[in-house]
Amino acid sequence: MSEERGRLAAYWERQQERLDEVERKRALRLPAWRTRKRRRALSVLVLVGDLILIVGAALFHAQPPPLFVVCWFGGAVIAGGAQYLLRILTGKMSGGFSMRLDEREREWRHRVTYVSYQVLVALMLVAVIYGLIVSGTEDGGGRGAMMGCALLVTGTTLSTVILGWSLPDDDPEDFEGVSPA
Repeated sequence: MSEERGRLAAYWERQQERLDEVERKRALRLPAWRTRKRRRALSVLVLVGDLILIVGAALFHAQPPPLFVVCWFGGAVIAGGAQYLLRILTGKMSGGFSMRLDEREREWRHRVTYVSYQVLVALMLVAVIYGLIVSGTEDGGGRGAMMGCALLVTGTTLSTVILGWSLPDDDPEDFEGVSPA
């Protein structure tokens, strides 16, 4: 039993070291973008992409019109690309293990997670109400599912958007003498 615990502990340590290495590499990406202005622009871009997804879901029918396809996939590309960049710029706070964060980072993360969870619950209520409204129409189930998906994507991006909007600029001294190799 203790031998298995030892193997699990060693495995966990290797995984932590691997994650630390990945985080170090990610932390060095896009150093010129690590400003509040850039993060806020990306936050707005994620929200615009999410709104385009919601509009696309509202336009959904069984025979998808070209506008739906443009909105759905365009919104997904805009929101997904901006979300990817924003996660790089917010670093480990948006997706890392809590034990790897310092006290300030942990507090920021808990705060934004709580707010985004509350908004996600409200968005899911909107999705249920929308589903009930369109349930009697042609393709009501598909329309409700598409709206639920769009609102779920919107809700899950909120914590990173809030972090991107509210975090202060990174300290340039953190990047002195470090090469992105």
